[in-house]
Amino acid sequence: GFDPSSLDNEDARRALLESLIDRSVVATVASGDRFNVSDVVLRQAIASIPQLQVNGEFSAERYRDLLKSMGLTSRDFEHNQRGELALGLVLDPVDTTATVPQSVVGSVERTLTAQRTIQLRIFPASDYEKNVNVTDADIHAWYEQNKQQLQLPQQVDIQYLLLDEAAAMKNLPAVDREAMEKYYEQNKARFVTAARIDLSHILVAVPIGATESQHAAALKKAQAIDAEVKADPSRFADIARAQSQDAGTARQGGELGWITQGTWPQKLDSAVFALKKNEISGVVDGPGGYHIFKANEVEPTKTQSFDAAEPEIKKEIQRQLGADKFADMSTKLTSLVYDNSSSLQPAADALGLKVKTANGIARDRLLDAKEIGPGAAAGSPDAAVLGDVRVRRALFASRVLTGKQNSGVIEISPDTLIVVRVLKTVAAHVPPIESVTDTIRSTLVKQDALAASVKAGEAALATYRKADDHGKAPAGFGSSMAVSRIDPQGLSKTVLDAALGASVKTLPGYAGLRTDTAYVVMRIEQARPGKSSDPQLAGLQAQLDQMWGSAERQAVLRALREEVKVKMLPESKKVLAGETSDQES
Repeated sequence: GFDPSSLDNEDARRALLESLIDRSVVATVASGDRFNVSDVVLRQAIASIPQLQVNGEFSAERYRDLLKSMGLTSRDFEHNQRGELALGLVLDPVDTTATVPQSVVGSVERTLTAQRTIQLRIFPASDYEKNVNVTDADIHAWYEQNKQQLQLPQQVDIQYLLLDEAAAMKNLPAVDREAMEKYYEQNKARFVTAARIDLSHILVAVPIGATESQHAAALKKAQAIDAEVKADPSRFADIARAQSQDAGTARQGGELGWITQGTWPQKLDSAVFALKKNEISGVVDGPGGYHIFKANEVEPTKTQSFDAAEPEIKKEIQRQLGADKFADMSTKLTSLVYDNSSSLQPAADALGLKVKTANGIARDRLLDAKEIGPGAAAGSPDAAVLGDVRVRRALFASRVLTGKQNSGVIEISPDTLIVVRVLKTVAAHVPPIESVTDTIRSTLVKQDALAASVKAGEAALATYRKADDHGKAPAGFGSSMAVSRIDPQGLSKTVLDAALGASVKTLPGYAGLRTDTAYVVMRIEQARPGKSSDPQLAGLQAQLDQMWGSAERQAVLRALREEVKVKMLPESKKVLAGETSDQES
């Protein structure tokens, strides 16, 4: 499902603000420079909207339906469309006229298709970890030099009440047989499986607006086919392939597949569901012309007995009881946490809920047990709820954070509600060395192991460069692979860039690079120049034009911003950082 927290962060807020500013700037320019859209252009634009077309043509009926669904008059809709088109007049010409020169396209194509055949030898840092010795002095020195890196943000330890479907389903009254039988009778249709029939058909088509003589000719042909298939029903599929005018099914011998009773028009439904297995219908007048049906298989209506349906009925009644109880509990919860704003216990006692605790909730994340010890919210079964941006925002609202009051009821989803209360506020701080010793030790081991792998790799690289390998890779290298920017063969960008950027004056050649977890030595066997007509890059011109147009559009927007004197006020930085909200969701 959609995660609201993906939009509740500084980057997302900034992107939205920038978009709104750009739109406002363009609207200002369009208005000031009197960009107008003629009635003819407006009508053409509306007529070209796909949602307003039927078979590629403008549909007045679709237009009326759209206006009705949006609650707009045609005047309002056309005014909005005219405004959108006017905005487009400002920037669309920039997008549509951007063309990257062919020489540039060719150069990009050659860069993307340039190929190197390489072999790799990897020196993983993990192979050297066992030889690393980290002393207490090393740990202490690293701790003193990197305290800022270790600092934990301001955090809160909390109490909370969680009301969800599971809580509402507890201690429900027993469902007796009488209630289940009553439900069965009231909902009997739910326990009936409609009849189904596996059909094949032959169609003799009648064109729309056909004359009486055309109808008569089609009927005569259908009757002749009907007589033919009834004379030898085993030939139905062959005759359908040869004579059916339903192109979609003719090649499959007329097979329509399974049809459920009640899904076709009444006349056809009655005709086909009167058939027995392998029976042929005779000529049936229906959509598109005259049909001849054959029943391949027939499944009659099936009614599930009460005894068979009882487990399902019991679950459904319990679900309904749980839903009713949840609604009642949620109403009471709202009142109870408001009336007893300094404690969650009265609400918990009244509703049979447990007051839970969780530690280490920061403004932007949940801290884990390695950072704060036992009780970390990140390790809680309710971590997904506690980490929801609406919960974190509520916890850091001043009434809850400093006033130690209950939050309001926060709806995470229609069947999940939470109320939170701050027990303790912990200021941003550097944890004591004892609590981060293991983390620092692991960091130093990885750091020193990587240094050892680099040393070993560089020594091997120097040896390879001095030796003559006589066209054969030294021991330890993997299989040859041909790589390019359009076919990286799974290589990371760092390794691929090194392979394509290495000198190829003398082949085979060697190059090396350090990654985050290893040292990589590569043997370059062959170098092939790129091509400027690779089929894989058929759409490159259009892509580059689009990218160039987008870049020019941004340049124009920057110039327009300067022209209308856009300013970012200091308060906006706080809003973007999410620091000014004192509300609960």
